[in-house]
Amino acid sequence: MQSLKNRAAIINKIRKFFATQNVLEVQTPMLQNYPLSDVYIDSVLVKINGKNKFLHTSPELEMKKLLANGLGDIYQICPVFRDNEQGSNNFNEFTLLEYYRLGFDIFQLMDNIIELLKILGVKHKNLRLTYAQVFFEYADIDILNTDFNALKKIAKTHKLSTDFEHIEDLQMLLFVHLIEPKLARLPLVFIYAFPQSQSALARIEAAVAQRFELYINGVEIANGYDELRRGNSYQQRFEAEISKRKKLGKTPVNLDADFIENLQNPLPQCSGVAIGIERLLSQI
Repeated sequence: MQSLKNRAAIINKIRKFFATQNVLEVQTPMLQNYPLSDVYIDSVLVKINGKNKFLHTSPELEMKKLLANGLGDIYQICPVFRDNEQGSNNFNEFTLLEYYRLGFDIFQLMDNIIELLKILGVKHKNLRLTYAQVFFEYADIDILNTDFNALKKIAKTHKLSTDFEHIEDLQMLLFVHLIEPKLARLPLVFIYAFPQSQSALARIEAAVAQRFELYINGVEIANGYDELRRGNSYQQRFEAEISKRKKLGKTPVNLDADFIENLQNPLPQCSGVAIGIERLLSQI
């Protein structure tokens, strides 16, 4: 019972925080016509009146439709659903806080998240390290300038699998095994400037993806982007993901035509972040 009261109190504080910053709470549809194209996340299929629908894996795309139509700073707290999730911190259903701030770059968004965390009682000193820095410091690897074959040799020395067709999958494996355990020593750290191959839906600038991940006591809490703005950019990323899913033998998906059609107007420049509520609660 106490855990439910704590959860309600935290969510109430989150809502009050956004109210003071004039960020509007929204609610978007959970049922989608298309599954997510992301290679690493699988949508949950449901049948509605004999037709295939998909439970949203995050409210991201629906919220971006609102941004493209001029709504402004927005946030949402909602349940999300993902198939084939594995691991002690991964669940098929969990609660996500997703929000977008117009005119913010990723560093301003990090500042804003720190403000929110302080309101929630998290007052650790925060570190900000690039993806390249953590690999240099914790694994002695020049991750942005080491090619695929060289990374495979490094993985073998750590008795890790090298059965990958794409460099980003091996980079992520090395991060999980060589970097994440050491992040547990750091109370609060933002990792930013990811390789282009891990850009997801973030803008690329200066040869790196303008995105970050937040770890508290070694647990990944949040994932943020300086967002892509134009429909054609999203279409290119979606098509690349769909192609990779096919090569990896994953469930095929169709391009989300609804989303592309709704992005006739580009998004305003903005940064957005998804924060796992259950993971956050576990570290407060």
